[in-house]
Amino acid sequence: MKSEKKIRVAIAGVGNCASSLVQLVTQSYGKRDKVNGVMNKLIGGYAVEDIEFVAAFDVNKLKIGKDLAEAIVTYPNMTTIYQEVPQTNVKVSQGVFSDGIGKNLLEKIDIEPSCKTRTYEDISKILIASKAEVFINYLPVGSAKDTEAYVKAALDAKCAFVNCNPELVATREEWAKQFEEAGVPLLGDDIKSQLGSTMLHRSICQTLIDRGAVITKTYQLNVGGNTDFENMIDRTRSKTKKFTKTDAIRDILGDNVEINVGPSDHISMLNDRKVAYIRIEGTSCLGMNFSVETRLDVEDSPNSAGVAIDAIRAAGFARDKKISGAVLEPSAFLFKYPPKKYHENEILNTMEMWLRS
Repeated sequence: MKSEKKIRVAIAGVGNCASSLVQLVTQSYGKRDKVNGVMNKLIGGYAVEDIEFVAAFDVNKLKIGKDLAEAIVTYPNMTTIYQEVPQTNVKVSQGVFSDGIGKNLLEKIDIEPSCKTRTYEDISKILIASKAEVFINYLPVGSAKDTEAYVKAALDAKCAFVNCNPELVATREEWAKQFEEAGVPLLGDDIKSQLGSTMLHRSICQTLIDRGAVITKTYQLNVGGNTDFENMIDRTRSKTKKFTKTDAIRDILGDNVEINVGPSDHISMLNDRKVAYIRIEGTSCLGMNFSVETRLDVEDSPNSAGVAIDAIRAAGFARDKKISGAVLEPSAFLFKYPPKKYHENEILNTMEMWLRS
C-alpha cells in the first residue's frame, strides 16, 4: 500500500545521529519497499522515503542558519557519509540551551548566545509554521531541562514526540497524560540501536535462561569515539543512560544478579564507532560453571538511524489512527526504557500485532 502523504518531521539536535537519519531517508528515494538493511519496509503504509524533514534545531553557531544538508556534515559531526544529501530547503533554527551540552564539550562547540534565551514558545512557533507532525529529540545524554523545553513545544504545537535520549518522558505519567489530552502520540525513552549491545545482551541472556542456565553475574562495557561518548565522560550526565541500559538487562535477570552495564570511556581514535564487550557468568546442570564473552563493533549513528526511521513512522501511523499518549507496543520494541515492558520473546510479535491492528 502506497502512502498518499508524507510524515513531516522536525529534528532537535543536528548531530551524528541526525546526519545518518537524513542520509538514510535520502538514500531511500525512489526505492519504496526495496530499501535494504531496515527492519520494516513499510509501517502503516509509510515507506522510509515518506519521511520529509521540515524543521531542525541546534545550538551550535556553525550549524545555525545552514541548510540541513550542510549542517549534518558540520564539525564536530564525524559519522561516515554514505549518501550525499542535496539541499533540503530546511534551515537549521536556533534551539534552546540550558543543559544540552556538557562542560567538557563546550571547548568544541561554539554556542549561539541567543539560544540561552530561547523558550519553548519560540520552538513551538516554528513547529506550527512548518506544519511539523513528528518531533524527534536527539539531544545529548544529560539534557534534562532542554528536553523538557522541546517536550513542551511539541505539546503546544500538537506534534508527536519521539524521545531518543534517556531522559524520562514517555515513562513519566504526567507527560503521557498531557500528550493524551493533547491528542498526539508519545514514543520513548532511549532509542535502541538496530544492532545494539543492549539488544544482543538481552537476547543472549534470554537464550541462556531458556536453556535452563542460572546467570549470576554480567557486565557490558561500551567505548566510542564520538561526541556522545565524550559527553558521557561526565558521570553526572550519563546517570540516565546507565539507568536505562541497566534496567533493560535487569528486566530479564531480576534483582539478585550482579549487573554492571553502561557507557565506559571515550576513545577518540574510534571516531563514530562503538565497541561493546559483554560477559555473562553462571551455572548450569550439576552446578557446572560457564561464561560467555561477546564483542560487538558497529558504527554508532547509522545503528541508531535504522531504528529511528521506524519510530518516526510508528508515530505517524499512530497520529493517523488517532492514538494519543504513550504508544506502548512500538515503544517496547524500539526503545530501551519503554512505559510498558514485555517479555523478550514477545516484543517483536507485539509490535507486529500492533502494526496489523
